[in-house]
This record gives sequence, C-alpha cells and structure tokens, in this order.
Amino acid sequence: MDGFWYILHIYSGHEKKVKLNLERRVLAMRLEDEILQVIVPTTEVVEIKNGKKRVFERPSYPGYILIQTEHELRADAPNEASQRSWDLIQDTPSIMDVIASLDEEEVQNILSISTGEEKKKAAPTLEYAAGDKVQVIDGPFREFPAEINRIDEDKQRLHLTISIFGRSTPIELEYFQVEKI
Repeated sequence: MDGFWYILHIYSGHEKKVKLNLERRVLAMRLEDEILQVIVPTTEVVEIKNGKKRVFERPSYPGYILIQTEHELRADAPNEASQRSWDLIQDTPSIMDVIASLDEEEVQNILSISTGEEKKKAAPTLEYAAGDKVQVIDGPFREFPAEINRIDEDKQRLHLTISIFGRSTPIELEYFQVEKI
C-alpha cells in the first residue's frame, strides 16, 4: 500500500454516511488520484434476542474512519491537488478533524483487528459432558430438563434428549441455550 494514511475524527454513528459522502465528493471534484481509499473498520457482532441469533457489522472504532491519500495532508500543502484534498476533507459534513497519521504497520493492525484476523476467538470453555443433566433456558423447549447425548465442539452445539409427552425426543441446541442442573 502506497501513500499516506490518516485517522479522521467524525461524529459517532455517521461512519457509513461520511464514507459515502467523501467518496461522492472525491468523484465530483475529480480527486480519485489524490484520495485513494476511505475505510470504515468494522467488526462482526453476534447478538441473541428472543432465542434468535443475529449477525451484523458494527464499526470497530466508532467516531473514526481511515483515509489513504497519495500525498501528505497538510493545511499548507505545496501541491495544489493536496490542498484541494485537505479542503475537501475539512469541508465535508460530520468530519471534525484529521487527528493522526499512520504508518503501514499500524493500518494493517487496525484492519486485521477489525476483520478478526489478529487471533481467532477461543471457543468457550465447555462445562458439559455426555450424560450430564441440563435445563433448557432458551427456545421453544424452555424449562424442559434434558440429557446430553453428544457434543459437537466445532459447531458449538449439544445433541440432547428431552421427554415430550412421555416420549424421548432428540434435539440439538447451542451451548448458550442450556444450563447445568
């Protein structure tokens, strides 16, 4: 990656809007050769509500975005294109300031953290074993007692047997949907 990297301080919650606005203004002012990239580092977030898993992206650093430029960004830039880039950034709504310049290694660290490449999250420690008695705490079988038959650690799922109307019924649930009795 060539060029110069900067962190822009923006209004929190406006990350995507500022990115789109900057990209449109860059095209309109024909500064594609000066402002090379605008990046909003994001993190994948898993949320569980009402027993349903939802995955969405959230900014890794709310209130900040990264920008890559061909030349150094300065208020007193000697290059006319650099000066126009500086003015474009300063005049873009929701951008408060250019707060820091970054080197390549710092940018790579920020991007790898936001994509989760820095280290894979360790699987939750398993406190269950086959044959354990558990209580279902989430989903349609809430409050049913169950017995663990098998554990699928790769998918983080438990294969259980519950009794419904006096019949043993196999079900499969995620770790978080049960607790030990």
